[in-house]
Amino acid sequence: MKRTVLFTGLVILTVISVILASCSTSNSTTTTAIKTITTTSEVATQTTSAIATTTTSKVVSTTSASTSMAGNWWDKNPKPQYGGALTLRIDRDITNFDAYYQQTTAISAAWLEKLFTDNWTISPTVFAYALDYRPNDYVAGQLVSTWEFTDPKTFVMHIRQGIHWQNIPPANGREFTASDVVWNYDRMYGLGGGFTKGSPVASQGNFALVTSLLAPDKYTVVSTWNTSNPELVYETIEGPNTFLVNPEAVQLWGDVTDWHHAIGTGPYILKDLVSGSAATLVKNPNYWGYDERYPQNQLPYIDTIKYLIIPDAATALAALRTHKIDLMDGISLQNSQIIQKTNPEILQLGIPKTAATDIDPRNDVKPFNDVRVRQAMQMAIDLPTIASTFYGGSADPYPATLTSINMTGWGFPYTQWPQDLKDQYAYNPTAAKALLAQAGFPSGFNTDIVADASGDMDLLQIVKSYFAAVGINMDIRVMDSASWSAFVQIGRKHDQLAQKQNGTLGLSFEPLYQFKRFTTNYPVNYMMVSDPAIDGFYAKALAATSLDDMKKLLRDANEYVARQHFVISLLTPKLFALYQPWLNGYKGQASSFSGVGGGPLFLGFYAARVWINQDMKKTMGF
Repeated sequence: MKRTVLFTGLVILTVISVILASCSTSNSTTTTAIKTITTTSEVATQTTSAIATTTTSKVVSTTSASTSMAGNWWDKNPKPQYGGALTLRIDRDITNFDAYYQQTTAISAAWLEKLFTDNWTISPTVFAYALDYRPNDYVAGQLVSTWEFTDPKTFVMHIRQGIHWQNIPPANGREFTASDVVWNYDRMYGLGGGFTKGSPVASQGNFALVTSLLAPDKYTVVSTWNTSNPELVYETIEGPNTFLVNPEAVQLWGDVTDWHHAIGTGPYILKDLVSGSAATLVKNPNYWGYDERYPQNQLPYIDTIKYLIIPDAATALAALRTHKIDLMDGISLQNSQIIQKTNPEILQLGIPKTAATDIDPRNDVKPFNDVRVRQAMQMAIDLPTIASTFYGGSADPYPATLTSINMTGWGFPYTQWPQDLKDQYAYNPTAAKALLAQAGFPSGFNTDIVADASGDMDLLQIVKSYFAAVGINMDIRVMDSASWSAFVQIGRKHDQLAQKQNGTLGLSFEPLYQFKRFTTNYPVNYMMVSDPAIDGFYAKALAATSLDDMKKLLRDANEYVARQHFVISLLTPKLFALYQPWLNGYKGQASSFSGVGGGPLFLGFYAARVWINQDMKKTMGF
């Protein structure tokens, strides 16, 4: 580090000016980078106003949602600069580059693209893309330019013209066409074209409802479906297993699992990979894309992306503190507070987790097959106190049901609950003891919980003490994540309680998949819920013909889940994204950079559009 005291005043002024300039003209400060944990703001409300429910309306998502008579919201931002390098961290070795074989695509989203992406012209104060779910209002075309339902069962996509595969053999820079889309979907899901068996990691799922997928001309893809549910079609087409690989590469090599065969249409090219150490990507000089905010600017801005493979979180945090990494997300409150003290120049954003934390009882065995027992366990826990003390006020104090409270317009948020339901979730140990007595356990009972070691053991100890106060004595058995998954999620060998880092409530992914969570025999239904009403909700959702019908069904499913207490709700904490002040354009976009878990689904999209303020970086001595 080469900073000196002489630079301190200039650095502070520079950082403040950039923060202020990056804010929208809106009065909201929900996505403004913060400097103190105690004033951490919510990421911008994820507004999800309804899309047109008619199935013949044409959708064009480009720049129309962001302009006004006064100009564009980004006009007050600093103008992007070209050049520089972005250094990121991934927590595991990178071993596969073909989405056909590996659902977690790791860094391959830097060179592989999808049909749909996020809308770069939407202000973060309107929608920050901080959730996994992208409502159809805020989806833009990436490889497609426009799309529409020509009738309730026919979905047509128009391929953007002028897109080319990277100029690497055997693709050699040829134009990307509709036939490439059909070939990829046929291969991934076994829909035809000589592919009778789909990917081993991507279940055909809703693609089984596709009756035909054709490319009638060079720039048009026509899909017909055995459903009139528009949300189902959107969710399926926009799904995570839809990265498009080069057909010639697969035909030549059989697959593209070797990193030397990485070819796509995206903004970056994989130049080098050292197993267990690092991966280096360089800008694609022939990339087709231009900045939607500055249409004259060809993308990408940054010359090089370097991924450091750092499995140990403490080591990665040390690299962030010493400015060797530009961005890390998924950081706990405790670690973010530490870095706030040691490195106040590093900017922070609080982002709600994609699921609530909870305690998961087996609903098919005693005593948890009695709803009174499950309700008693819920009433034994003081959620507001946990929110204010353990989470330092950074988590909302509300219990969760099926859908995240952050998915505005969907589900059944706590503020809308009737009082009798709120009472079932209020801290009331006296009522909890009475319910246990009614269920035949006047002295409580003994139980154990199988906990994933990646979860929060300190929180679990707090829950244990609350349970003990009403006579429920809970032993904690900790397993590493792989063992936990084999024992609980796959083997169903646990006989009482389970808990993992991301729970089964407060979900922020696609609505249709939320209906599945508690359906009989669903793979992640390790709570062993088997309820005809829940199964009926999913069946009705599949048959829905409008978005309004879907929203009503999900609202009712949420209330049913809340009243049945299938799962004991804790809270939805925030995780924190920490980034260097010279990184411009980043506003906490979910799944865009982190290599942890599901992979950076929008890595190439955002990495092409963010930029490095190299003057600031140099002034700060780096």
